[in-house]
Amino acid sequence: MEPRNREYVLALDFGTQSVRAIIFDNHGQIVAKEKIEYEPYFSVRPGFAEQDPEVYWNNMCTAIKRVKAQQEELWPRLKGLAVTALRDTPVCLDRDNNVIRPAIVWLDQRMADGYPPLNAVEEALVRAIGMKDTMTILYRRAKSNWLRQHEPENWRKTAKYIQISTYINFRLTGNMKDSCASQIGYIPFDYKNKVWYPENNLKAKLSNVDPSQLPEIVEPGTLLGHISAAVAEETGLPEGLPVFAGGSDKGCETLGVGCVDESTASISLGTTATLQTTSRRYYEAIRFLPPYPAVIPGCYNPEIMTFRGYWMISWFKNEFSKKEVEEAKKLNISPEELLNSRLEEVPPGCRGLILQPLWTPGVLQPKAKGAIIGFGDVHNRAYLYRAIIEGIAFNLYSGVPLIEKKSGRRIESVSVSGGGSQSDTICQITADIFNRPVRRIHTHEASGLGAAIIAFIGAGVFPNYSAAIKQMVHYKDTFEPRPQNARLYHELFSRVYTKIYPRLKDLYDEIQKITRYPDI
Repeated sequence: MEPRNREYVLALDFGTQSVRAIIFDNHGQIVAKEKIEYEPYFSVRPGFAEQDPEVYWNNMCTAIKRVKAQQEELWPRLKGLAVTALRDTPVCLDRDNNVIRPAIVWLDQRMADGYPPLNAVEEALVRAIGMKDTMTILYRRAKSNWLRQHEPENWRKTAKYIQISTYINFRLTGNMKDSCASQIGYIPFDYKNKVWYPENNLKAKLSNVDPSQLPEIVEPGTLLGHISAAVAEETGLPEGLPVFAGGSDKGCETLGVGCVDESTASISLGTTATLQTTSRRYYEAIRFLPPYPAVIPGCYNPEIMTFRGYWMISWFKNEFSKKEVEEAKKLNISPEELLNSRLEEVPPGCRGLILQPLWTPGVLQPKAKGAIIGFGDVHNRAYLYRAIIEGIAFNLYSGVPLIEKKSGRRIESVSVSGGGSQSDTICQITADIFNRPVRRIHTHEASGLGAAIIAFIGAGVFPNYSAAIKQMVHYKDTFEPRPQNARLYHELFSRVYTKIYPRLKDLYDEIQKITRYPDI
């Protein structure tokens, strides 16, 4: 018999490769779920990654209607919905709010030309603090600058320059509003004060977006609007359903795994791999890189990011694992499942094969490249695969001492989410490298669960986030670090991994000068 106190919300989770519509109850259980996959992007030129916003919207409508067919009797009982979405994927709208061109997906590698238009005082300041290269790459990575230079006609038409989450919320409610916890990208956003920078601000000059082109931003859990009759007809949603401001996919994952303070870290083992914690103080774990607004109002998420992250699994699968792909088809399992089963064939530390996963340079390391060192005749594809897993974990772990130094607190445990967290072996490797317990929650849908928690808070079902997390987040597994492995990884990290970039950065610089790749 159904408990009397069960309530329900809908989470809409937009990822790079799929959208999920999930009904959660107020105990954190999934009642119904539909996942619709789509091509992550199309490329009109090498390095470009674009997507028609209608792909997100139309697949969302399909997912919603299928969920409704599963649980139509619950439809009138939904208390609301919240959207969580991929980050840094801008959409250009004209004055009539029509899409002008495809959205530029976060994976896109195009770069604008030139350098931000700084005055003499600003220029002197940037040079004095040693940030000229960083300012250059930030300016060049802002897609608004590329559009202004290469598609001036489209940019002149752009009345609104918004994130994909804003676009979805606008289509649902008719209101050009979005959560401050979704404004993550190369846009003039003041992460500390959660407002737009004024036009003449130094940091605003990096993206050159007029304040009038930006949406109204509100705190997560704020009511954005209600589903109209027309939208209900198109989507299958109940007319009048409240829509609450959600947050970014990574921010919602951090909430969904119960990371609410600096005693724990949230690791997302997704296409982009990230480590976040939750702080009530604003601080930059890495100088000049701001923490993002958390989905818990008043809090921030300091973040360490491996840009390509578990994209490297796809890279490895496509380039080196055709044999495993064919074998997995015969076994009726995913290639990733088969590859992960072979991780145990390789000893911890890969007999000295170490990978630094900087396949895409970071803002503070604009000329960095990936590196693999320590090859010997014993090493084969299985070793390389495990070296990728360990290398991503090493890179994320490098952020732990930075965060602990700034926060003044030790990270006692780690909670994991994302595709990689489905592997017991990957969770154990993470526990051994971090030398901390790794916890895994009861569902793989951590981002959707975070969005559901926000919707329940917005609907007034829970009085605060602590109460919601206590009832909705459940840990099913804990992976304890194995002391012998932890000691080995500590030695490899401190004596080898941390020295790879400092020793190679001059060579990376020479490579860039000779080949002009990456073209910064």
